[in-house]
Amino acid sequence: MTTTSDARPAAGEAVLAARNIAKTYGNTHALRGVNFDIHRGKVTTLFGENGAGKSTLMKILSGVVAPTSGTIELDGSPVVFASASEARDHGISIIHQELSLAPNLSVRDNIFMGRELHGATGIDFAEEARQARALLTALEENIDPMTLVEDLRLGQQQIVEIARALSVDSRILIMDEPTSALSATEVEVLFRVIRDLTGRGVSIVYISHHLEEALQITDYAVVLRDGTMTANAERRDIDLEWIVRNMVGENYNLGSPPTGYAFGEVALSVSDVSIADVSGSDNLVVDHLSLDVRAGEIVCIYGLMGAGRTELLECIAGRVPKAGGQVYLDGKEISRLTIGERIAKGLVLVPEDRQRDGLVQTMSVGQNLSLASIGRFVKGMLLSRSRERAMVDASIRSVHVKTSGGGAAIGSLSGGNQQKVVIGKMLTTDPKVILLDEPSRGIDIGAKAEVFRLLGEKAAQGLAVVFSTSEVAECRSIAHRIVVMRRGRISAEFGSHVTKEDIMAASGEAVIA
Repeated sequence: MTTTSDARPAAGEAVLAARNIAKTYGNTHALRGVNFDIHRGKVTTLFGENGAGKSTLMKILSGVVAPTSGTIELDGSPVVFASASEARDHGISIIHQELSLAPNLSVRDNIFMGRELHGATGIDFAEEARQARALLTALEENIDPMTLVEDLRLGQQQIVEIARALSVDSRILIMDEPTSALSATEVEVLFRVIRDLTGRGVSIVYISHHLEEALQITDYAVVLRDGTMTANAERRDIDLEWIVRNMVGENYNLGSPPTGYAFGEVALSVSDVSIADVSGSDNLVVDHLSLDVRAGEIVCIYGLMGAGRTELLECIAGRVPKAGGQVYLDGKEISRLTIGERIAKGLVLVPEDRQRDGLVQTMSVGQNLSLASIGRFVKGMLLSRSRERAMVDASIRSVHVKTSGGGAAIGSLSGGNQQKVVIGKMLTTDPKVILLDEPSRGIDIGAKAEVFRLLGEKAAQGLAVVFSTSEVAECRSIAHRIVVMRRGRISAEFGSHVTKEDIMAASGEAVIA
């Protein structure tokens, strides 16, 4: 690998330049002649739909994969990274979109895994714990460094991933969807950390499907589409419409609530439900909450992280025990039923973390799609593969999964298509009520619109839909009714024409002009 020059560019000048980068996988062209600059002390935001080539480009810049052709210059000198560790030695680190933490290890051990701090008698665990605590404090997260990662909620795991990247003291930090599991407050903290880093000359590459959020932090914007750069500009020259136009060539539209039919009877009724805090405190994460949802109705549950949204949905689905209250499906009490029994009765959940809880990574697309309804294809000791394949093919068409077929590896799909597989898997059970926890997490605007369009179609056919989100724009898209949660309780209910400011005020979130 070629060594870099000691000459460092001034603030705003390109510290890293990628020229004519191409990457092919067989007959697939992931990148086609991309030119990409990273500016010293600035945030360069990379926009693009799933499959546009963003992650491939970042893996090349961070040494994870090698380009098929093209060159990379660091501080004006050519470099070739044979591995991620070589890129890290040159000060380039990456926070991957999918978490790469070891759940059975502590926060401290995850932060320093593979680059432990050594003292005179071996690994200096005390110093690692001290530095880990300092990193978490800087991120305004009160997490004990000795806590096992598996005991943290998803947003806290994301914070640990960020802390690990910050601990390397990088010159260039690539953040691939760093806020996908963070609350609005946690995002504000991260943005303050980013501005502190850029003020000290660190260069940031930021990738996010949260377009309006990304506009708050970007200095330079680059758009990829089908492996090709379609546009690049400075912040002063762009807006949301510019981004969307160059990404997908159409207006940003998540749809509207389906109309033309009347709601049916109450399909789901939550009555006076309370959920205890698993940390052992006397607090209730859901505090005597009641909610009815009718057949054909789409209800959005909005709230900040910690409001109790996830706990409520998981309790209704049977994953989290309740401390009090009742849950009714079609007027029948189901609180004593197992998860499987609730699915059989018509109540299903699409979980927040599709990688951990929604998909089996060693199974194919088809096997994942048929997993929840496999019993219908079994007779005696035999499984009817032909009937299973017919259902899989129909499901792929129904939920519009872009795949080569049911036999494709689930890992070969984009995030948006993986999410559609999780939704499709639950829809094959013919549910009466579907619960979705952050269904658009980590997927692009095109896939997001497809998911919401699908939910609208199913609601019009009589399915009761309840989804949670931390994005105000999603609340005001397809939901007939918006329920705002705050500290475990319902603080307000609105129709679809409510303003952004009213929703945020009801949640206790500061309204940013």
